Amino acid sequence: MTSILTIVDTVAKLGLPIAAFIGLYLAWRRVSAMSMQADASLQQAELARRDHVAELFNRAVGQLTHEKLEIRLGAIYTLRQIARDFPDLAEPTYELLAAYLRESARDYGDAEPPIDVREIMKTLRERLAIR
Repeated sequence: MTSILTIVDTVAKLGLPIAAFIGLYLAWRRVSAMSMQADASLQQAELARRDHVAELFNRAVGQLTHEKLEIRLGAIYTLRQIARDFPDLAEPTYELLAAYLRESARDYGDAEPPIDVREIMKTLRERLAIR
């Protein structure tokens, strides 16, 4: 009888650490899986955000030559914000605005340029000041 109790006691003493180890291992696997799932969700959200920004960029480019001033200004402000929020898109955005300015350049004489031209110049000056 004593030997059976000793065996049961030994199994209980060994079983508890083994069960704890198995529990920790399973918990680690679950946390790892959840972490991978969270990373995948973040990547998917970032891709969706970048797709949205690409759409905004394309729409703004198309609106730069719109006949209505308020639409051109909205396009300029959108491009300015894209350049600020996405450093990897900043250079192409500023190049685009500079090209637009060069292509639509006119001699305004003593008159002040229209506000959309002034806003583009302001944006490009801010860019030069940052460098």
